[in-house]
Amino acid sequence: MGNEESQAPGSRIDMSRPHSARIWNYLLGGKDNYEIDRLAGDKVAEVYPGMRDVTRQSRLMLTRVVAHLAGEAGIRQFLDIGTGLPTANNTHEVAQSIAPDSRIVYVDNDPLVLVHAQALLTSTPEGKCDYIEADVRDPEHILREAARTLDFSQPVALMLMGILGLVSDDQKPQAVVDQLLAALPSGSYLALYDGSDADPDYVEAIARFNANSGAVAYTPRSIEQIGRYFDGLELLEPGVVSVERWRPEPNRWGEPVAVSCAGGLARKP
Repeated sequence: MGNEESQAPGSRIDMSRPHSARIWNYLLGGKDNYEIDRLAGDKVAEVYPGMRDVTRQSRLMLTRVVAHLAGEAGIRQFLDIGTGLPTANNTHEVAQSIAPDSRIVYVDNDPLVLVHAQALLTSTPEGKCDYIEADVRDPEHILREAARTLDFSQPVALMLMGILGLVSDDQKPQAVVDQLLAALPSGSYLALYDGSDADPDYVEAIARFNANSGAVAYTPRSIEQIGRYFDGLELLEPGVVSVERWRPEPNRWGEPVAVSCAGGLARKP
């Protein structure tokens, strides 16, 4: 018998409690989830039917952000924290389709994500993909491990997509963002979105989820609070907005639907 770190990741998957990455995968139409995750997702969707729109529109924003970073902004390094389970148009796929030499480090704290990441998150020959099993609330560990793949003397895109809602107020999410950004050079970017409290039905659904699911609680925040994560940075147009309004493009899900999730993209001066 070894300790938890030495065990195979598949042996550490907890199927007795839902996990945010697997619930998100289910709501996006993926298959990498368990019954307990599907039940939790269904309960949220019963109270807030727009939850599937939240997952879809936020995913579409992620792909548009990465395309801009790898294309117009010329970024070649990505630190994607709160990766979730691989689906379509993962960060490395979008980035490397534009710039094959892009390097991507994924970070998540679910062993199931690690199992799938090792199998599916494969890089182009010119670039590199790595995966770190870590928690966003431990920036020092993330930065230390990511430095094996990323060169922190060159610009990095820090991606915190839907993850800071899992960091409670007393765990100081702003301090987490600040510590991560402090390690990045001028010319780096922060890409971020999170659930907002703009829709009372969404807030009610999340409150019920937090009370009954057994998963890590999620904290929706105001657009003003989300905007503060970008303090001191050069915010790109259109600013901090609902995700479906961030540079929308035609997509397979039709016209963008307004959702209770907001974010933006900013450059570190």
